[in-house]
Amino acid sequence: MSDDDHIDPHYPMRSQLRHAQMSRDLPPPEEFETEPKPKRASHRQAGGFARALTFVSFGITAFIVGFIALVFITLPDLKRTLETAQTESLSITVLASNGDELGIRGRRTAPTVPLGEMPPYLIKAVLATEDRRFYEHNGFDPRGIARAMWTNLKSFGFVEGGSTITQQVAKNLYLDNSRTIWRKAQEALITMWLENNLTKDEILTLYLNRIYMGAGNYGMDAAARYYFGKSVRDVSLAEAAILAGLPKAPSRFSPANDLERARARANQVLDRLVDAGSLREKDVVGARENPAEVLTHSTEAGREYFIDWVAEEVRTLLPDATGRVTVRTTLDPRRQTAAEKAVEKALADMGKDRNVTQGALIALAPDGAVRAMVGGRSYVESQFNRAIQAKRQPGSAFKPIVYLAALKSGYTPDSPVTDEPVSMGDWSPRNASSRNWGTVSLATALANSINTITVQVGDRVGMDRILSTAQDLGIEGPLPRNLSIALGSAEVTLLELTSAYSAFGNAGRRAAPYGIASIEAENGETLYAHQATPEQVMTRNQAQDMTYMLHQVIAEGTGRNAALSGRLAAGKTGTSQDNRDAWFIGYTGNEAAGVWFGNDDNSPTEGAAGGNFAALAWRNYMTAAEQGMPAAPLPGAVRYRDAPLVSATAPRSGFFAELADLFDAAPKLEGGPSGRAGAPDFRMGGR
Repeated sequence: MSDDDHIDPHYPMRSQLRHAQMSRDLPPPEEFETEPKPKRASHRQAGGFARALTFVSFGITAFIVGFIALVFITLPDLKRTLETAQTESLSITVLASNGDELGIRGRRTAPTVPLGEMPPYLIKAVLATEDRRFYEHNGFDPRGIARAMWTNLKSFGFVEGGSTITQQVAKNLYLDNSRTIWRKAQEALITMWLENNLTKDEILTLYLNRIYMGAGNYGMDAAARYYFGKSVRDVSLAEAAILAGLPKAPSRFSPANDLERARARANQVLDRLVDAGSLREKDVVGARENPAEVLTHSTEAGREYFIDWVAEEVRTLLPDATGRVTVRTTLDPRRQTAAEKAVEKALADMGKDRNVTQGALIALAPDGAVRAMVGGRSYVESQFNRAIQAKRQPGSAFKPIVYLAALKSGYTPDSPVTDEPVSMGDWSPRNASSRNWGTVSLATALANSINTITVQVGDRVGMDRILSTAQDLGIEGPLPRNLSIALGSAEVTLLELTSAYSAFGNAGRRAAPYGIASIEAENGETLYAHQATPEQVMTRNQAQDMTYMLHQVIAEGTGRNAALSGRLAAGKTGTSQDNRDAWFIGYTGNEAAGVWFGNDDNSPTEGAAGGNFAALAWRNYMTAAEQGMPAAPLPGAVRYRDAPLVSATAPRSGFFAELADLFDAAPKLEGGPSGRAGAPDFRMGGR
């Protein structure tokens, strides 16, 4: 046996040995090398060329596919857009209840004015300012682009653009404002299409009738009517100069925003008219010396919250509406001013000391019409509407819903209830004060906002009745099935809660809040008319009992700071945990109003509460809103056995004091349903 026989054939050294033996029989490497290196280099060059060719081919294919996609996506609807762009948009003009214009949402347009009907100096001013070589170039102006680049370079900033009028038509009418390569390619394609399919006069007519001119106006005619109260056909040279200066920066140069800046811009336009040789200096002297005057429009930003809300309601009611519509609303300008002043005064007087930065107010007529709406301290700083969008904890302002559920379960305002400790599992609600109230009436418990009694009453009434009562009153929720909602732990909006209270003062009928009275098309056709459909959500007696109890809140309870001089009112305070939210919701015989104060970040305030901060603001609003109006009756507020029908804040003296003594001395009628004083058919005071 040889040594090799002892080697495992699978052992790696075996294969290595055989490989070495074979290598000894092979010729030297030189015999095999017949110019291998050049062959390898040639092979590499061929591979590189093939790859480059592949990339070029792929790039050309991608470009062709992209161009075809660009054409098919961009051009098919372009002609239809040319014909319908002005009518398919929606322009909403919002009017107050007295017919005054409140504002505009969407596009404010006007019928197309032919080029030949516009003043020649307006057309010259636009061309001198926007595109001097408009009638010479084919849609793109290299000289204009170079001039703009040089001007910007000298100024170390962007002071002049190089877009032609045709490019602006393509950009402003058919594209969005995104800055992408795809969008620039679309702009170039549309520009070429416009130049090849329309005449220069047609393109200029499109531009002058569709360009954005600030303040929601599109086109020279719409802008002339808004700023000067006349058709573009009749504008003077000074007015034309202001109009021609707007397209570059409509908001900045709008005479409605800054008249002096707009006039300075108009002087620049006049300079360009002279520089371009379109007019002589002596032709523009009059326009310089007698600058244009503009119409005055309301600048009260507080109303913008209401306008935003109405515009959204229009789009909901008429989702397919186009063109121009006029919306007649329920907003009362006098009450709106009172609401804005009340919120601002409260924040100015107490906001800093109490660490309160925001407030909101809503006022409703008995039929649900929104008479005033303040969505926040400053619309300019924040467009978030805290009156209808913010959901916050109402605290004790939610308690009247629990007490109405109690009335529906058989309680009366005189039902005895006892202040005693309450524990439900790990939850032990406490009263705001350490006073032990003992046994009191249901009305007294609500007037003084006794938490322990409210929770006991809610527990006896049951969650089903509380939740159904809240739903009947317009609290959309959803509300948790948790008894803590009796103390206001569930979040609601100010509009919801104010609407709920309005039913108490409206004989138990609740009408859904609304701001739109009617919507009319441009031709006068009525597209929508509101029809109030109040729903009876409680009996008349229950509504009057609630009014009686809520009047006691103002007469002798936590809402004394809301008392009005010379007229009856009812309402309830509300303060959430750690004084994060301060509420007062109340009503008179004329209207219901609710106020809220707090911070957007839900941070605690420094002691702001429904009884101080909110109640004072509510009183200030109601005093101003109802000034000069006769006091409306408030059925149920004062019952015959309690006091004569005079304001709770008016002291008794002279004749009224003697009359009160006579009432007190008179024998009382006993009996009646549910333990209530008075015969079953006796009509109680105020009912």
